[in-house]
Amino acid sequence: MQTIPTRLQGPILIAPQVIGDERGFFCETYRHTVYSDLGIGEEMVQDNHSRSRRGIVRGMHFQIGDGAAKLVRCGRGAIYDVVVDVRRGSPTFGEWEGFQLDEENMHVLYCPIGFAHGFCTLSEVADVLYKQSNYYAGETERGIAYNDPDVGIQWPLGADVIAVSARDTQAPRLAQIADSLPFVYASA
Repeated sequence: MQTIPTRLQGPILIAPQVIGDERGFFCETYRHTVYSDLGIGEEMVQDNHSRSRRGIVRGMHFQIGDGAAKLVRCGRGAIYDVVVDVRRGSPTFGEWEGFQLDEENMHVLYCPIGFAHGFCTLSEVADVLYKQSNYYAGETERGIAYNDPDVGIQWPLGADVIAVSARDTQAPRLAQIADSLPFVYASA
């Protein structure tokens, strides 16, 4: 496995080795010791799988309390995956970075605690699989607006084709919750 440089400090983009032939392919998508060598030491305790149609945006989500790091990949189709730095005191607070994850490149994105996460489906249908370092708990889930103008995420399909849940549509802007965020930047 190799890492691909990211602009924000914290997220890690991983390109696993894909071995293919006339039968198809094989790809090891997770091995704790290898990920630990890449700087991802959390134990992943929960696997999730979502399916979305083209133009769906899910996000921007994070968990408070102990938080939850994620390893995200797209097993079917293609998504535009986005992280936003929500660590108070970070030099990149409120900045975002996006990555295309798809069934061809097989990339895996590590979204650490202190980052909001979301994605937009680029293909007709996409299956997103992700591991979490903490169990999902509805009472600790929070989010920021996917279209917060201060963050300025540039979703690739444009606003006219994006479908968003009622909960995500009502999420606050980052500036409205910035002072209450539990994540504090610690320089490396």
